[in-house]
Amino acid sequence: MSGASAIGLRRYRSVIPGFGITMGITILWLSLIVLIPLAALFLKTTELSLDRFVQIVTSDRVLNALRLSFGLSLAAAAVNLVFGSLIVWAITRYTFPGRRILDALIDIPFALPTAVAGIALTNLYAENGWLGALLAPLGIKVSFTPLGIFVALVFIGLPFVVRTVQPVLEDLDKELEEVAATLGASRWTAVSRVVLPTIFPALLTGFALAFARAVGEYGSVIFIAGNLPNVSEIAPLLIVIRLEEFRYADATAIASVMLIASFILLFIINWLQRWSEKRVGGQ
Repeated sequence: MSGASAIGLRRYRSVIPGFGITMGITILWLSLIVLIPLAALFLKTTELSLDRFVQIVTSDRVLNALRLSFGLSLAAAAVNLVFGSLIVWAITRYTFPGRRILDALIDIPFALPTAVAGIALTNLYAENGWLGALLAPLGIKVSFTPLGIFVALVFIGLPFVVRTVQPVLEDLDKELEEVAATLGASRWTAVSRVVLPTIFPALLTGFALAFARAVGEYGSVIFIAGNLPNVSEIAPLLIVIRLEEFRYADATAIASVMLIASFILLFIINWLQRWSEKRVGGQ
C-alpha cells in the first residue's frame, strides 16, 4: 500500500460512528421513546367516533381545563422570560457577595420533587402562611385558586429561562457594549441594539422550554390549585381523573388535543427562533 493510500485510509477511518449507524440508532431510539408512545396515544383515540371525540374535547369542563393550562402556562413563561433575563443579567454582569449561592439556588426547582414544591408553596401562600397572611388583608388569595397555579408554574419554569440565556450572555463580549458606549450610545441603546438581538434566540428557547414544562406540570400544581372543576382544574389533572374512571379513550382524547396544541405553539416559537437567528446572522 502506497503512502498516499495509507494516509487516505487513515483519514477515512474514524472512531466516531458514520452517518448510517448514527442515523439508525437515532431513529430507533427516538421511535422507542417518542414516536411509538405518541402513535399509541392517537391509536387509542380512534376508538372514539368523531362525534364522540368532538363532544369530549368541546365540553365545558375540558375547554375550561385546557384554557387554564395553556393560558397560565403562557403567562408564567412570559413572566419568567422577563424576570429570568433580569436575574441572568445580574449574575453575569455584576459581582456581589452571595452571587454563587444565588446562582446555585436557581437550580432548586430542577432537583426538588414537584410534590414537595407544591406542598411548600401551598403552606407558604395559604391564608395562615407566611406570605398568605400578608396578602389576605389585601383581598388576595393565592392557595387553592388559579393564582396559585400561576405561582407554581413560575416557580418550576424559571430555571429553564435562566440556564438557557446565561451561557449566551456570558459568551457575549463586553467590549461590544463598551464600543457602543464610546460611539455615544446610551446604556439602554447598547442593550436594545447590541445585547438583545444577540440573546433573542436564546430568550425564545428559554420561553419555549418554560412553557412546555408548565403545560405538562402536575405534581406541584395539584396541591395549590384547589382542583375545582371549571375553576382551578388543570388539563393534566382531568386526564388523570378520566384514567381513574377507566375512561381511557376520553383521557387520550384530551391528551391528544394538548399534544397537538403544544406542538403548534412550539413550532411557531421555534420558527421565530430560527428567523431571529438568521436575522442576527445576516447583520
